[in-house]
Amino acid sequence: MKKNILLIGGSYGIGKALAEKMHTEHNLFIASRTNEGLEGIQATHLPFDASSDTLALSSLPDELHGFVYCPGSINLKPFKMMGMDTFIADMQLNFFNLVKIVKDIMPKMAEGSSMVFFSTVAVGTGMPFHTSVAAAKGAIEGFAKSLAAEYAPKVRCNVVAPSLVNTPLASRLLSNDRKQEMMAARHPLKRVGQAEDIAAAAAFLLSEESSWMSGQILGVDGGLSTLNVN
Repeated sequence: MKKNILLIGGSYGIGKALAEKMHTEHNLFIASRTNEGLEGIQATHLPFDASSDTLALSSLPDELHGFVYCPGSINLKPFKMMGMDTFIADMQLNFFNLVKIVKDIMPKMAEGSSMVFFSTVAVGTGMPFHTSVAAAKGAIEGFAKSLAAEYAPKVRCNVVAPSLVNTPLASRLLSNDRKQEMMAARHPLKRVGQAEDIAAAAAFLLSEESSWMSGQILGVDGGLSTLNVN
């Protein structure tokens, strides 16, 4: 039986890589602002802006077997240069919008279903200039663990915590060869992540192969969070 999977934000980056990986074997519902880039992907597209829209639940099947929330931000600035508006915006996009959608769709989550959220390596490993995004993603990690406990065994909930990934969201940090080399050198595995690396982890967490995993923070970070090889 094909699973019904809802992706919030699947038209570029990690979300698109995940859609490309899963669309032939599952019924995908992609809620995003645009369907550009989804050519060739078998999916039902729902026009949706997570920051302002309410998800049209009537457009979804009665049961969902998987849910992934992809929208995120990368605001890397010194703390003294960040206003409260930055912290509020990051928390809204990364966390509060996620919570709102989870509240809406939870009645549709099937027995044995799986939810996957995204954090960052900077939550568990303190990094300068990450105060805002680490705070927002840290909220996701705490929320996911509590949600996993509350809804076990019906719904599993896990989080992927990447390091830097070569996606449009990170384009400013990887805008030339020198920056790419410097960022790759920071990681024990000597490369930055690709969208496919993170999509593979998310697909695993949605699958039955991870059926004994819940409440976990899965580091997919080139070894950055746990290895010191310099």
